[in-house]
Amino acid sequence: MQVRQLTQHRIIVIGAGYAGAIAAGRLARRLRREDVAITLVNPEPDFVERVRLHQLAVGQELRPRPFAEMFAGTGVRLRLARVTAVDVDRKTVTVTATDATAGEELTYDTLVYALGSAWNTHDVPGTAEHAHDIAGRPGALRLRERLAALGAGQPVVVVGGGLTGLEAATEIAEARPDLDVALAARAALGDWLSPKGRRHLHKVCDRLGITVHEHTTVTAVAADHVTTASSVIPASVTIWTTGFAVHPIAQATALKTDTTGRIEVDNTMRSVSHPDVYAIGDAALVTGPNNKPLRMSCASGVPTAWQAADSIASRLTGTKPTTVPLRYFNQCISLGRKDGLIQYVTADDQSRPAALTGKTAALYKELVCKGAAWGVANPTLAKPTRRLSVVQGPTPLPHPTAANAG
Repeated sequence: MQVRQLTQHRIIVIGAGYAGAIAAGRLARRLRREDVAITLVNPEPDFVERVRLHQLAVGQELRPRPFAEMFAGTGVRLRLARVTAVDVDRKTVTVTATDATAGEELTYDTLVYALGSAWNTHDVPGTAEHAHDIAGRPGALRLRERLAALGAGQPVVVVGGGLTGLEAATEIAEARPDLDVALAARAALGDWLSPKGRRHLHKVCDRLGITVHEHTTVTAVAADHVTTASSVIPASVTIWTTGFAVHPIAQATALKTDTTGRIEVDNTMRSVSHPDVYAIGDAALVTGPNNKPLRMSCASGVPTAWQAADSIASRLTGTKPTTVPLRYFNQCISLGRKDGLIQYVTADDQSRPAALTGKTAALYKELVCKGAAWGVANPTLAKPTRRLSVVQGPTPLPHPTAANAG
């Protein structure tokens, strides 16, 4: 026989990027505030639209999105602090407030780990000292200041030919046509795209005057140049976009992680080693179609947040969690404010022949960005909520393995 929970179940969500903020809001929508205490821990008071940081870097203003306004009336408590440690055996999170030096321990019953990722220097000499990143707002603001100080004709090199590198190079070249913008890609430009996508990408780079160095690996970064295996490329500013590295805290815990530090989870986003921990977004090692790990992206993070929140709510209210297959539909790339590329993909993220390009693609990408931000800013999805009561059975609900979860 199940009875009502007599004390509040403590849920702590660490990290308030797309995944963490959405998970906190969805949990508040699903569960009665009398039954749960939801705390969202983040060092900044505003939501950062990470997919727009290349816009911030070139001087565009982004709309402020204070968490206090987003979560007003939802029951979610915002704790402005930096996470410094997690003890999954004692079920504690150590945090340091932005205006304090001493740490404080918070105790949880359920932890949602959403600390995300930062730039990855790959230990290339000089990168940390001389390169700029746009993986977070502080880095984007530093880059913004540096770009604003550049005079006409000065060289800017973007290292990395992935989605972030393409968006950064084209945004800078469009906003500052007076600069000499170059892109260094380890493989062929857009080699993963369809033929139509690659043709359009080359066309845009030509139109914007971007010098593309294909099959080029940067081996060192200096204050005024980057070094490759065969040449030296002048660079008054170097922007490093060669992928992301997850926050190191998870690897310092007893959680089961892969070699990169991503937390291994089942298909409900529950840790395979600690049943009271859920991992979402870039921090989670999530298996997608054809047993391929999902890539670090907003497109992966949002559905993992939905899945984790629904799984937690189901287990706390005494129902069996349901799972939704995670898959991809397209890759959305902004190429400045006036152009874009929507590459349609298979469920496991392989390019299909079809692609949308030009102004229509730019509008499509803009709608995707606005939709993602709206989802964060409206935790209850602008609908009446039907919060469910938390129940406590005589024994804990079982912890499914990755093979039989759901």
